[in-house]
Amino acid sequence: MPESGQKTTQGHITERAPEPTGSAAARRTGLLVTLVLGGLTALPPLSMDMYLPALPEVTGALAAPAATIQLTLTACLAGMALGQLVVGPMSDRWGRRRPLLVGMVVYVLATAACAFAPTAGTLIGFRLLQGLAGAAGIVIARAVVRDLYDGVEMARFFSTLMLISGVAPIIAPLIGGQILRITDWRGVFHVLTVIGVLLTLVVWRFLGETLPPERRHEGGVGQALRTMRGLLADRVFAGYMLTGGLAFAALFAYISASPFVVQEIYGASPQTFSLLFGLNSIGLVAVGQINGKLLVGRVSLDKALGWGLGTILVAALALLLMTSGAFGKVGLVPIAAGLFVLMSAMGLAMPNTNALALMRTPHAAGSASALLGTTSFLVGAVASPLVGIAGERTAVPMAVVQLTCAVLALVCFLVLCRPWRPTRAATAGTPAAGA
Repeated sequence: MPESGQKTTQGHITERAPEPTGSAAARRTGLLVTLVLGGLTALPPLSMDMYLPALPEVTGALAAPAATIQLTLTACLAGMALGQLVVGPMSDRWGRRRPLLVGMVVYVLATAACAFAPTAGTLIGFRLLQGLAGAAGIVIARAVVRDLYDGVEMARFFSTLMLISGVAPIIAPLIGGQILRITDWRGVFHVLTVIGVLLTLVVWRFLGETLPPERRHEGGVGQALRTMRGLLADRVFAGYMLTGGLAFAALFAYISASPFVVQEIYGASPQTFSLLFGLNSIGLVAVGQINGKLLVGRVSLDKALGWGLGTILVAALALLLMTSGAFGKVGLVPIAAGLFVLMSAMGLAMPNTNALALMRTPHAAGSASALLGTTSFLVGAVASPLVGIAGERTAVPMAVVQLTCAVLALVCFLVLCRPWRPTRAATAGTPAAGA
């Protein structure tokens, strides 16, 4: 039976009580909605990672340098960043469902167009559109979580969501590598198109509205901009936003550089690269589950986040020392180990920055989610081309970008969030009004 204050129609969640908390919120979401949200958050890594093993092939097929082909990743990332700025406020005004469905339909069309792109420039343009449309799934999935959860329960749910969405980066390069055995890089986009169609149908059928009319914002662009300005004026929210964005940039430096580092520099096959990428994703998911199941509720979210940022910094420093020759000539195994540690630590950084930031914004979850996502993707888009600035035969730029982002993320966390303040109350999941 549905809980008081909640109506269901054909398995849809259509309303929620004004202040759901704890286990009541968990029961309201249900396994089906959890899987749908997991699918939405899995779509970006699918769009990125399934394509990664094909990057060297695309470079030859479209007769373009590696730096230009890496812009196909940057364009998709930038599109996802900018799209969230539009879709987030729209979802606060018109609800979560309608903007999500429109975005999914456009995503399917743009992905199909990528499969027929004749030049690198055309592919970059279609990837930009794909990112703009795919932003709907990212930003609205986070907003739905904020609609239904609060406090440490929200942090636990983000960790659970990471388990589901984390399967995508594990299997995506594997699928991409196998697709390349039977067809060329265009087949990757054919498969992504089919996935997009299926997910759109699932969203239409099973994901109901989670933002009731009485909690929606009226007003146009001006109101949306005022809301975002108010969020950015919150020093602590801005600190978590920048911390998460810089950590994501370190992650994306790995995503965009690793196909060339592993395959071109260290001579691994596309299949070996896919296996290593999958192993790193397993590490991220495993640590995310340790965070959600063991740490949340026992250790403050700020402390867990600090552990994650410190580990990322140490791993990035080790990678820089190895790739620059400080330890002499090293092979693939030490580099892979350093990348594994860095990726695994993201399981502490990513869910906790999202949860801590969204705890402060129950009044504007869509706009807050948009700012979080936009910052992450824009900083990642800037980091992407920098990893190839010295060519395809050195991994030093990747390590430099990762270390720089890790240092800046830790500085933003300490200076802006001030996690040592007792008023932060992160463990209780209640933002300190005066922090």
